[in-house]
Amino acid sequence: QVQLVESGGGLVQAGGSLRLSCVASGFFVDTYGMGWFRQAAGKQRELVADITWSGGTNYVDFVKGRFTISRDNAKNSVFLQMNGLKPADTAVYFCNPRTGRYPWGQGTQVTVSS
Repeated sequence: QVQLVESGGGLVQAGGSLRLSCVASGFFVDTYGMGWFRQAAGKQRELVADITWSGGTNYVDFVKGRFTISRDNAKNSVFLQMNGLKPADTAVYFCNPRTGRYPWGQGTQVTVSS
């Protein structure tokens, strides 16, 4: 049974940092390109970063230089280091293969105050 469990969110001031974690079960995170997504209140879920099966990384423009996605195959986990956080980054963050093929976890709330 596939399960995705995100953690590490919280309330931070603008300019602060958080490190999100995603532990997967039921599949191996290095099988697919894994993504971090976010959904702000009233908006659609969007992909913000992904890491390919070979380890290459991609970021949307508005997080480039601030967010870093990584993966630990031994822990079957994916991480998102977020630095220089802005109020616009406030959202619930989720992980999934970048195609969104598995049921979504509960996500982890990130709130950035100005």
